[in-house]
Amino acid sequence: MITGINHVAISTRDVDAIVAWYAEAFGFELVSRGGWQAGNPMIDGIVGLRNSAAKTAIMRCGTFNIEIFEYTSPVGAPNPSDRPASDHGYTHFCVETNDIDADYARLRDLGMTFHAPPTPKGSVGSLRACYGRDPEGNIIELIEFVGDAHPLAR
Repeated sequence: MITGINHVAISTRDVDAIVAWYAEAFGFELVSRGGWQAGNPMIDGIVGLRNSAAKTAIMRCGTFNIEIFEYTSPVGAPNPSDRPASDHGYTHFCVETNDIDADYARLRDLGMTFHAPPTPKGSVGSLRACYGRDPEGNIIELIEFVGDAHPLAR
């Protein structure tokens, strides 16, 4: 029986830079660093690659974990930094805030690019939201619940 979501994984060109960015931007805590060298058939079988090698990091914010991979073999190709949210595959992950306006301004000052400012109060029911992009172009949603009427509100 599935008991919950453990983590989301991100592949990056620079694990150190993205770890530093998530720590500063969202307060993610570095939980562990690791990786593996090429020639590990067990890991190659898990990830579906030949002669894979990577540096890894796991970061946590509350009960949410991000696993970060910097593949040194094979070296991955970056997604376009403006990849549309409508493209197939994972489109974004969402972080909850209790002050979307303050976090929007703070993250914008840290270089996060946003599609649009946060939605005005009352414009989309019981939440306010906006999409932005990390330095790799991955989409991150900021969400603030206004009351507890939304099914995602905890």
